[in-house]
Amino acid sequence: MSSMTQSTRFPMFILMLNLFIALLGQGMLIPILPEYLKLFHAGGTVAGFLVAAFGAAQFLFSPIGGQWADRFGRKKLIMAGMFLVVVSDLIFAVSTSLPLLYIARFIGGISLGLMVPANLAYVADITTPETRAKGMGYFGASMNLGMVLGPGLGGFIAEMGVRMPYFVASGLGLVAALLTLLLPETLPPEKRTISTEKKKGVNMGKQIWSSFKVPYFGYLLIILVMTFGLMSYETVFSLFAEYKYGFNASTISIIITMGAIIGIVVQIWLLDFFVKRLGEIKLIRLSLIMTPIALLLMLIKVNLIFLLFASALYFAFNAFLRPTVSSLISQNAGDRQGYASGLNTTYSSLGTVFGPLVAGILFDKNVNFPYIFGAFMLLAALTLTLKTQRSRKGNRYATE
Repeated sequence: MSSMTQSTRFPMFILMLNLFIALLGQGMLIPILPEYLKLFHAGGTVAGFLVAAFGAAQFLFSPIGGQWADRFGRKKLIMAGMFLVVVSDLIFAVSTSLPLLYIARFIGGISLGLMVPANLAYVADITTPETRAKGMGYFGASMNLGMVLGPGLGGFIAEMGVRMPYFVASGLGLVAALLTLLLPETLPPEKRTISTEKKKGVNMGKQIWSSFKVPYFGYLLIILVMTFGLMSYETVFSLFAEYKYGFNASTISIIITMGAIIGIVVQIWLLDFFVKRLGEIKLIRLSLIMTPIALLLMLIKVNLIFLLFASALYFAFNAFLRPTVSSLISQNAGDRQGYASGLNTTYSSLGTVFGPLVAGILFDKNVNFPYIFGAFMLLAALTLTLKTQRSRKGNRYATE
């Protein structure tokens, strides 16, 4: 965080720690979920519905979280999200029935729906247009790191009992929630917005409809397509690698872990350099060309080294996309950072919900279809950037 001032380093550290712990908890659950579900005599179908419950809750509450972050301040929403993370993991740990598992996952989705938009808005508050992409990069890297370390830590802790990782995740979330008390609020009361719509309550349909009219709508669609592609990749990759290459679980885990580590390196050490050299728009365009190329390369069966190369290429350029696009959304949001961040998370959640569903259906048709479709979607998203240009004045972006 060398380019950030001393006053912004501590808040950024707390934000990154929050997201790291929240995603670490999610990652810890991944390797033991099949074994845990055996306690309930459940399998893959239930696992799929649990994922959908989480994504659906995040989708429903992200616009609310974004608006409330503008209305009540960032810190309160971050605190609420972190405490709901604790509640979700704790309920999952002590559950004795499937309905409780669904409730726990739904609460977990609510937690991220409230917390992530507030975090994004907080980053926008404490960064300048010049440092915003770098701040968003740290934001993404902390989430990736949690997902990288989570599965290994969860498997290790599970040796003490299959429920133990859920208790540990809940405890870590509580620590992060308490540390959040030290965060200063970045949105003073006089800048908090309370519109007539907010007084009446948030209407999801109106929220989505209003998003069509914002100047950064094209970037929201890129977030949707990018998340859709990533979730499609992750959902069927294990099946794809086993079916096409005959790889076992440990080899597949190495590929995914390596890709996630590459994403962290890109977002922490390379993102700022490329944004300064190319600018946000050119970097987004380059990434929307390289990610579909990487997906299509995976369809060519050569060997493990080749698949590692294609996966690394995909993860590297995918890691450029989210923080860069999020930075542009923020720069076009004016004083409605929470609202814009909520829409950002909403469109991301849509990709999280529908990406796995479409990928699973296409995979059953043909093992290559999910990646062909994902590549087509990413290339189509390239057209969304063709009418954007960097403004000569300041660091704003506009549509021609």
